[in-house]
Amino acid sequence: MIKKNSKVKSPSLDVKAADILRAEILNGNLAPGSRLLEIELSTRLNLSRGTIPSALQQLIHEGLVVQYPYRGCMVISISSQDAWELYTLRSNLEGLAAKLAAEAIAPGKADILTKALQKLEIAVAKKNWQDFALADFELHKAIIQFSGHRRLQEQYRIIEHQVLLYIRECNALRPSLEALFEDHQKLVEAICDGDAVLAEQIAKAHHTDGELMVKYLQSIERQASITSREFTAD
Repeated sequence: MIKKNSKVKSPSLDVKAADILRAEILNGNLAPGSRLLEIELSTRLNLSRGTIPSALQQLIHEGLVVQYPYRGCMVISISSQDAWELYTLRSNLEGLAAKLAAEAIAPGKADILTKALQKLEIAVAKKNWQDFALADFELHKAIIQFSGHRRLQEQYRIIEHQVLLYIRECNALRPSLEALFEDHQKLVEAICDGDAVLAEQIAKAHHTDGELMVKYLQSIERQASITSREFTAD
């Protein structure tokens, strides 16, 4: 029971600043590689400069921002190594989660997964890649939650914002939202049918896009390296 005089604590200003910046990174308003200057951010967000370092430290902890000596903070740019680590880790975490969720499926949980799938379908109808990425992320978070595996959930929380950023970039390599939706539909059906073996197989196979992402980024990195050597030689 809540006491009459109790007050709901408002988020601190540095938490608010972190929330705003996180949203701007995840929705693409702050592009990968963007510099994050404390004076510019405090002016734009109408916050004291003292709140910004704490907000940036939170985003560094979440893996959305990196700090370089003498260069300051920048929005993370996903490298081929980052992509490989995220997709291999996701494959194992989400594969296990799908298996456990299927083993423990109940009507209420199945309804939640079905509704999450419907959000994906709406995004497909609207051809809205951003909404699809968010719905994609929420569906996988629900499966993680339904696994009932506390330590798995804790590990996923550590990388969840990096995962959403990764999903946005990885989905962009696929030719159609319809194909992506079909993959998720098969996964939800297997979980709701209680087929743990199939659910785990689909969840792991779902991450073959990660291999495409890694190869794509590797090609970009090789070209950048060649260009850099040619420039230096000149």
